[in-house]
Amino acid sequence: MDRADHDGRATAYRRTRRDADDPVALYVHGSGTTHRVWGHQYGPAGPIHPAVALDLSGHGDSTDIVTEPGTETLDAYARDVVAVAEETDAQVLVGNSLGGAVAQWVALETDWTPAAMVLTGTGPRLPVFDGLREWLADDFERAVDFLHGRDRLFHDADEAAVARSREQMAAVGQTVTRRDFLTCHAFDVRDRLGEIDVPVLAICGEHDKLTPREYHETLAREIPNGGVAFVPDAAHLAMVERPDEFNDVVSTFLDDVL
Repeated sequence: MDRADHDGRATAYRRTRRDADDPVALYVHGSGTTHRVWGHQYGPAGPIHPAVALDLSGHGDSTDIVTEPGTETLDAYARDVVAVAEETDAQVLVGNSLGGAVAQWVALETDWTPAAMVLTGTGPRLPVFDGLREWLADDFERAVDFLHGRDRLFHDADEAAVARSREQMAAVGQTVTRRDFLTCHAFDVRDRLGEIDVPVLAICGEHDKLTPREYHETLAREIPNGGVAFVPDAAHLAMVERPDEFNDVVSTFLDDVL
C-alpha cells in the first residue's frame, strides 16, 4: 500500500495499471469496509483505466481520526480523497454508498474538482432507520446480520463474497462503522445537486433496498449533467456482485465523457 500524508495523518491507497494512458479513477468505499471492496475494479479484470482505491480514515491501513459523525467526519473523509487524488493525479471519482456521499461532498465543498463522477449505491441523502442505528450502538452482530440480509448489501452473491464482506466489517469494527452510518444519516445535499457541474453517472443495483432506484434517479434528474444506469441481479454492492456488468457501464460512461 502507498500512502498520502496530510493533516497529520496517513491515508493508505492501492494503485494499479500505472502505465495506462487513460484517466486515473479513484475508488471510494462505503461504510464499514475498505479499499478491498473494489477488488474487481482495480484488479486485472477491471476496467482498463488506471485505478486507485483508498482506505478512508480509520479503515484498513489508514490512520484514524477523532471526529463527530456528520459534517465533521465528511470533511475529514473528503480531505482523504483530495490528498490521494492530488498525489495520484486522479481525474475521476467512483464512490459507493458513504463513498458516494463523500464524492458529492468533495465536489461541493473542496477546491479540487473531478472531471467526472460515478455514484453507486448512494443518493443525495442517506437516512438510516432507527433500528439499525440502535443495533450499531448496542448489538453490532445484529447490525451486520441485517446488512447482509437479502437485497441489502447483496441480492444473491456467492458465499465467499458475503464472507469477505462480513470479515471486512468486523475488521473495521463497531466504532468506525457506526460513525460511518451516522454520518450517512446526517448527509443531505438534495438542495445543492444543481451545483455539481461535472458529468455524473448514478449506478443502481436493481434489487438495492438500502439505496433504492429513486435515490439514483434523483441524482440523475437534479445534477445538470447526470445520468442513471441499472445493474440487473445485484443489490447495494453491484460492483462486487456483478463486476463485469458494472465495469462495462463505468468504462462506457468514461469513454463518452472524457
